Amino acid sequence: MIDTRLVKKILNILLKSGGDFSEIFIQKKTSNSLNIEDGKIENVSSGFELGCGLRLISEDSTFYAYVDSLQSDKLINAAKILSAAVNCSTMLKALDLTKKIYPQQLIIKKYPSIYPQTIKSEYLVEVDRNARDFDNKIIQVSAGISDIESEEFIANSEGLLTENSNVKVFFSVNVIAEKKGEIRTGYKSIGKTCGYEIFDNKKPYDAALEAAGIAVKMLDAINAPAGSLPVVIGPGFGGVIFHEACGHGLEADAIVKDASVYKDKIGKKIANIKINAIDDPTIAGHWGSYVVDGEGFPSSKTLLIENGVLKSYITDLKSSKKLGLSQTGNGRRQSYRDIPLPRMSNTYIEKGSESPDDIIRSVKKGIFAKEFAGGQVDPATGDFVFGISEGYIIENGKISEPVKGATLIGNGPEILEKIVSVADNLDFAPGFCGKAGQSIANEVGQPTILVERMTVGGTAV
Repeated sequence: MIDTRLVKKILNILLKSGGDFSEIFIQKKTSNSLNIEDGKIENVSSGFELGCGLRLISEDSTFYAYVDSLQSDKLINAAKILSAAVNCSTMLKALDLTKKIYPQQLIIKKYPSIYPQTIKSEYLVEVDRNARDFDNKIIQVSAGISDIESEEFIANSEGLLTENSNVKVFFSVNVIAEKKGEIRTGYKSIGKTCGYEIFDNKKPYDAALEAAGIAVKMLDAINAPAGSLPVVIGPGFGGVIFHEACGHGLEADAIVKDASVYKDKIGKKIANIKINAIDDPTIAGHWGSYVVDGEGFPSSKTLLIENGVLKSYITDLKSSKKLGLSQTGNGRRQSYRDIPLPRMSNTYIEKGSESPDDIIRSVKKGIFAKEFAGGQVDPATGDFVFGISEGYIIENGKISEPVKGATLIGNGPEILEKIVSVADNLDFAPGFCGKAGQSIANEVGQPTILVERMTVGGTAV
């Protein structure tokens, strides 16, 4: 993508007026997306991006610039402007660049760039038809497919030089059902770090039928009870509570800013002894997976919590140096226009040994929260409120009526201590995580878990 002699020249120009670290990040990306609304294919778009981000770190300060081009004169000029922001006596020079090659996690079989748009459209038309045919109460179906192919070149003044490629495909469907003025929705998604072989195992219309089933089933929901109740949280997307209420507090920039309840807690018990939590971008094909992060550092499996004890934070280069910790390979960025930050990848609670059916049977009266809608979290305290989009009453050890208007209210650190059962049915769900104006691919996961007591906000009088 770029001559290495020019790269080293730019790295040295960045350091000309001082500084501790310089970096160049180049990205070439193609993207496609199409949606269906009311039975019509809409919002078909394709894009191409090529650009370069330049970063200069001097003590605690970070200076960043990007150029929507790889023209040498523009890159050199941007580096000079950035360098002028620093004025210190110590001047470093970039080390000789040593290229590092890391094996890809899997072989891409059906690249988006050669996969016909007509087939993608056919998927969406089939999704719309199958969802509407599921039940005459279905009044609206919307679905979308998007994909990206990205190539990245990363080099820094510490001598790193590496290249990386990434292919991702994401599908989602939202179904709305209506009955006697009551409206309910069902949502499902499929996302993988792979090509269109993503649909070899699970078809889009399978997800559409699941979403339609949720929407129709929830039309018969009763008002949710309120109070302190045992709560069983379902596998897969149930992990969003750990991600939001706990995971963000383990990202090391929050620790550096003194904005996390988990500061100074490494080596201390923060959860029930049954809890083991992991962040792992090395799982081949998963939505949040990658070979190297946005700083060129190789991905790795990070044990966050072991038997209830906090073992590690999620770090990037800058936060790891600031805290004196190992780099975990979680310096992620949305694009070349963005500064890398410590971010989660595939973050999950590891499976236990209990049967999910036995966990349900152990609850005399409680709530089964299977899927979640939006929520709010204060990362500094871990306090959260999450809406339940698909939930059920548990009575005498059995799942009974669906409930509507239910919310879960709690505190992340407190909930970790109150998880008393962990099942063996680990599952994952893809999504997008927003932070500091950047949205990145992220996967959550967990098995079925039982929280001993949790505040349920309900509508039952």
